[in-house]
Amino acid sequence: MKTNKIRGFETVSRLKTEELLTFRMPRRSTSKSAGYDIYNNTGKDIILEPGELSEKIDTGLKSYMLDDEVLTLFPRSGHGFKYSVRLANTVGIIDPDFYDNPSNEGEMGLKLHNQGSKQLIIKSGEAMMQGIFIKYLITDDDADTVGGERLSGIGSTSGT
Repeated sequence: MKTNKIRGFETVSRLKTEELLTFRMPRRSTSKSAGYDIYNNTGKDIILEPGELSEKIDTGLKSYMLDDEVLTLFPRSGHGFKYSVRLANTVGIIDPDFYDNPSNEGEMGLKLHNQGSKQLIIKSGEAMMQGIFIKYLITDDDADTVGGERLSGIGSTSGT
């Protein structure tokens, strides 16, 4: 984690200067919003037919936070309610040690599954997800379960 920073979002280094010109950083919609809107920064519309599972969508974002926090990712409420859109892994969990991991710099990626009966179009630049930072607790015997260092991205901590 960078010095003097507590929690937030950064772009990953693979983005080109021209991509950064239109890149939308996560923002809360209102002063009482819990979630930070995460935008479709792919430069193209995302179109999901009923029943369709998207390919991996790279967000261009990484996130840093305190060691006892997690960033949880959910589809926008409206997309879930109106289109039955879900994340392929149900809820995105971004651990603090995902930031700057060697395999992908901590870039958040996602897959969306349109489980509804209507086509969903997420226009380029439109909000597609929301991220909520949450404190978490550990058990008294946690020292017995602590593993090694994260060296990779999604699914890398389970050993499978």
